[in-house]
Amino acid sequence: MNKISIKDVIEVLKKIVDPEIGLDIVDLGLVYGINIDENNNIDIKVTMTSPTCPVTSIILANIEMQLESLKDVGKVNLELVWDPAWSPEMMSDEAKAKLNVL
Repeated sequence: MNKISIKDVIEVLKKIVDPEIGLDIVDLGLVYGINIDENNNIDIKVTMTSPTCPVTSIILANIEMQLESLKDVGKVNLELVWDPAWSPEMMSDEAKAKLNVL
């Protein structure tokens, strides 16, 4: 069994785009934490830009589906959190530039 790395997980998550904003969830700052144990079980904490985000279920399902497709993955445990609340400051510099957020 190959050990899955944080880099492997981030690579997958960068392919998941928020359909309303058009940027990936990593650059948007929606990924709050990733932990991978010795059995390649992935614990991931994510948030949304707003508790009323209409595409939350789509994004969460996509995260789970994409991570479960990783070779040698164990269980994927996805936790949606609201603390701390997301803000534009959490975006990568690249995302801020694309959205003209200063």
